[in-house]
Amino acid sequence: MTQAPAPARTTKTSTTNTGTGTGSGTSTGADNLAARLAELAERHGWRDRPAFHQGHRAWTHGEVHDLGARAATVLAAQGVAPGDRVVLALPDGIAWVVAFLAVARIGAVAVLVNPELPAADHTFMAADTEAVLCLTGPGLEDRFGRHARLGADQLLALAPAAEPFPARPVDADSPLYIQYTSGTTGKPKGVVHTHAHPAAYYDLIGWPLLGVTQDDVTLSVSKLYFAYGFGNAFVFPLFSGSSAVLVDRRPAPAAVDELVARHRVTLLYSVPSAYAALVADRGTGHQACFASVRAAVSAGEGLPDGLGERVAELLGAPVLEQIGSTEAGHAFCANSLGHNHPGSVGRPVPCFEVELRDHNGRPVPDGHEGELWVRGPTVTPGYLNRPEETARTLVGGWLATHDRAVREPDGAYRHLGRADDMEMVGGITVSPLEVEAVLRSHPAVREVAVAAVPDGTGAVRLRAFVVPAVTPAPAGLQEELLRLAREHLAAFKVPRSVSLLSSLPRTSTGKLRRHLVRRGAW
Repeated sequence: MTQAPAPARTTKTSTTNTGTGTGSGTSTGADNLAARLAELAERHGWRDRPAFHQGHRAWTHGEVHDLGARAATVLAAQGVAPGDRVVLALPDGIAWVVAFLAVARIGAVAVLVNPELPAADHTFMAADTEAVLCLTGPGLEDRFGRHARLGADQLLALAPAAEPFPARPVDADSPLYIQYTSGTTGKPKGVVHTHAHPAAYYDLIGWPLLGVTQDDVTLSVSKLYFAYGFGNAFVFPLFSGSSAVLVDRRPAPAAVDELVARHRVTLLYSVPSAYAALVADRGTGHQACFASVRAAVSAGEGLPDGLGERVAELLGAPVLEQIGSTEAGHAFCANSLGHNHPGSVGRPVPCFEVELRDHNGRPVPDGHEGELWVRGPTVTPGYLNRPEETARTLVGGWLATHDRAVREPDGAYRHLGRADDMEMVGGITVSPLEVEAVLRSHPAVREVAVAAVPDGTGAVRLRAFVVPAVTPAPAGLQEELLRLAREHLAAFKVPRSVSLLSSLPRTSTGKLRRHLVRRGAW
């Protein structure tokens, strides 16, 4: 395997505030992420190497950085200035990559948005960030109200004829991008990350734990607008000189087979539910289409017992589980090629500190369950426009993850679920309260509980359990409720099924016993 370049920069803990100012310290062009990446490609001779594959087309590192520089001129002509926020409501593809590099080069802040969210969420995020421009794919032309909009196809059409835009000086702690995470009541919060953070993702995870070099080809089922996918399919390739396969929608198992075989994928990143689908209805032996895969990474939720072993056997490669969060930017605990403890999320990532604390904030001894608190160089400086939320979640530089875990004797952490009622489905955090509120609005519903329930294949699916208001329940109620959910919720929040029951499991004081709901039977 070709030796990777030296780590991209010395990482440090960010002290950025949550505004769009340039922060403190000396501003240099080298701290601008777009300039840094273009310089790395030039210095290491990567310009003619493939960076991204989409369909049957490949873009080289040189093409990507050149297009990004020219696209920045297009955005500047649209009025985008340093510190401005630009919404990227785009599917995975070369337009996403070019747009992000262009926004970074200007010194503006990219707002990474799932393009499949409901219109109300898009409207909220554009307003919350006071976006000056929204870059969108087809079908989203009317989503952003008064905010200026530019289509991704227009950006790619105009960029080649534009002059390259000189990278604006920023300091390492200047805001670079914002990703949204949902709260327990469904209102999302904008998580701020800086120009220094992506380099740290590669320096601390991509190179030392996964050994990503220019010889690798990545396929990430998780998308670029999520923290996990952003590191896997954008950061690691551009900091290592390698390439990534981009797919605009989540690929089905058959598509994963074909993409891995066609592009000779070496690193596969996915979530447990997608891995469960991959191994379903197959033989137990290694499949020839995965011969190029040297490692697979799983995150987003815990691997069900036995699933990791089945995936490893199918791929003929180790499965490395890890845990991260939008607030941490990427993983903060991870298994590695040098130390893989199946059933755990691994040891703390280099330069990160992890503590387990009880509900009073006191450290708990090894072998005892506690809540994970994390401190490290890529932890967000705070939530956008939410000082109270920031103060509750970031205490003395420590991030309260609300994940429960126990520390194993070898220093690895075994994840035990969330400390709150949030559900993890396909690597995405879902508030059951938000889904329940929508279903409960139907006049024929008396009570409802929603939970992520494992099925027979080991995949976790969102299920709804409903007590009808009348008996017998109206004909077609289940279909009506699913249709209602599709009308008001993002696709990943829509339950896979609705079960009609006479009662829900409750304590003697009337509280819902969610741990029983999550089993899907009681």
